[in-house]
Amino acid sequence: MDIQLKNISKSFGEKDVLTNFSATFRKDKVTCLMGPSGCGKTTLLHIMAGLLTPDQGVMTGIPKKKSAVFQEERLCESFNAISNVRLVCHKDVRKNIIQEHLERIGLSGSMGKPVIQLSGGMRRRVSIVRAILADGDILFFDEPFKGLDYETKLSVIKYIKENTKNKTVIMVTHDKEEVAAMGGDLIPMG
Repeated sequence: MDIQLKNISKSFGEKDVLTNFSATFRKDKVTCLMGPSGCGKTTLLHIMAGLLTPDQGVMTGIPKKKSAVFQEERLCESFNAISNVRLVCHKDVRKNIIQEHLERIGLSGSMGKPVIQLSGGMRRRVSIVRAILADGDILFFDEPFKGLDYETKLSVIKYIKENTKNKTVIMVTHDKEEVAAMGGDLIPMG
């Protein structure tokens, strides 16, 4: 079932962030939200993920099992990469599977270090693996490629595409090339 949003509005105090926003997100497809900073992209993601309540409007078709990559990584900084991913995985996901995913995204030499010692781009990739292995039916990615160099970004895009087949992905980006690389539908905002 496609996700339908009708007349979603959200204000914070006197600031209207979203006003009567409506859109359709196709099931099992990638949809990218793009627009200027402050136009409500992250707020919309948080509403769809159930982290914020809209002031008005109706949403239908959002799966219950959700996973996300936020703008800030929200990792347990004293835990290593494997432990951070393990926190969200089903108990049947073995350690070697987590290691394999971290290796595929270029983190083979850094898996045992506390994530506080990792670069921003490495932390980003841990967050991406964590979201993928959480096995949500819908994945929310808020600027998932922030801090990644061009070659790493291409590798990560390939990894995401391989691991999100038959899942709904909603991604915030500021880059039309990322929309094209992900093969996503584009919903302009603002």
